[in-house]
Amino acid sequence: MELFSFLFSSPFRLLLTTLIIIGILKFVALVYRAYFYWRGKGVPYLPDSLRSLVMGWKVFLRRLSFTDHNLFLYNYFPNAKYCGMMEFATPAVLLRDPELIKDVLVKDFEIFHDHRSFVDFLDPLFSKNIFLLRGDRWKEMRNTLSPSFTTSKMKIMFDLVLKCSREFVNYLIDHPELCVAIETKQIFRRYTTDVIATTAFGISVNSMKDSNNEFYVKGIEVTKAFSEFLTLFKFTFMRIFPRFAKMLGMTGFNLTSTAEFFKRFVGETVKARNEQGIVRPDMIQLLLQARDKNDPSVHKMTLDDIVSQAFAFFLAGFDTTSTLMCFVAHELAVNRDIQDRVREEVQQHVAENNEISYESLSKMTYMDMVINETLRKYPPVIFTDRFCTKSYELPPSQPGCKSVTIEPGSVMMISIYGLHRDPKYFPDPDKFDPERFSEENKNNIVPYTYLPFGHGPRKCIGNRFALINTKILIAHLLQKFILKRTEKTVEPVVYDKSEFNPTLEGGFWISLEKREI
Repeated sequence: MELFSFLFSSPFRLLLTTLIIIGILKFVALVYRAYFYWRGKGVPYLPDSLRSLVMGWKVFLRRLSFTDHNLFLYNYFPNAKYCGMMEFATPAVLLRDPELIKDVLVKDFEIFHDHRSFVDFLDPLFSKNIFLLRGDRWKEMRNTLSPSFTTSKMKIMFDLVLKCSREFVNYLIDHPELCVAIETKQIFRRYTTDVIATTAFGISVNSMKDSNNEFYVKGIEVTKAFSEFLTLFKFTFMRIFPRFAKMLGMTGFNLTSTAEFFKRFVGETVKARNEQGIVRPDMIQLLLQARDKNDPSVHKMTLDDIVSQAFAFFLAGFDTTSTLMCFVAHELAVNRDIQDRVREEVQQHVAENNEISYESLSKMTYMDMVINETLRKYPPVIFTDRFCTKSYELPPSQPGCKSVTIEPGSVMMISIYGLHRDPKYFPDPDKFDPERFSEENKNNIVPYTYLPFGHGPRKCIGNRFALINTKILIAHLLQKFILKRTEKTVEPVVYDKSEFNPTLEGGFWISLEKREI
């Protein structure tokens, strides 16, 4: 009774009423700004109708996938070079014109050199990684990590990746019962876990045999955290009420145990290398070398910095690269003629000793075409963004409009998925057609309409590594198996409404039939 009386006492009612009023006023202000900010500038804008608002709520309530909503936004003003929208309280510009995209990503990079910040108080595991770093700190980290992905480093790591791929495929050969109907996202994540463990952290893991190893388990925990409804709600709340969320101590993810695992593991690795003089050609070694430099002009690297970069590398390989592999395998299973042609090319280039080499892999041009077309049809990251640091003038969005000045703090959005599915640039966009990327046709692709890894100085730093991982695995699989459809294969594709990036509803199901060699 005392608690009941306290909850409904006058001071409590006054506080509750005040908070409700503040929330309502904040919501009204956001709605007003969303509708009138861009209208005042004479720019086509979203939302400008009830339909666009409904579509946004469908995403939030998981009635529509992020991927399909992204395409909806891109196609809303098909004749405009760009349109205005609001990212909560932040003005955003959705760019559609390739020339403007080029200006933002490359020509005027000094104005758009950063990604927008999700919130200022993300978990340390995320907030210090190269994707979210800004300004000089980003440049320093980019320069530190770039040597990890040179051609010479790729060749060194090639044998490590090859070993992981060989062990992975051999495990499938030895366990035919798994191959009758196999969900590739689950098994390809295990393969990428092994690759990242050896190339970035310097340890050997076999996730097919040791199914519950900590690296794999932590990867699953993180990807689940991204897709949880609570995470989406928290990010929405933190963007709308940043000060209040900070007072409450909110963070984007509840990943304390994951952060502790990576910090402990990296800390033990660093200690062992320092004490035993161990040197390996991996990412942690480069970060240690950067830490030990005596340069007062450069930010001193801490253990948290090292952990954050290593974790970002792990997460990109675990989820993004494995998603690419899933879509490649899916398209090969549903397009047997394309699969046979890729297999024939693989056999042609490994005929001498029946083994894949760095040089033979680089000669597989049709394999490249297939992977490039997969990246077009299913870009692992559906959009990218740039943060505006200075006032910037955009030309008229469409005939009858005026030039508009973009204010500092605005965000430039680029729909990679929308560009890749625009029939103006890629005719019959739903068709899987590797010939788009043949020697004869690839020069016809309009520049800055194909952006699977972004473009410019902030282009994905690990793109070559992801492609090599994928090519090695697909080559090994095609040597040993025929990829086939099953009753569970989703074709035509339907995207999972609970996932942020493209994932098939129900999973990526195929069967693997052992080839008679």
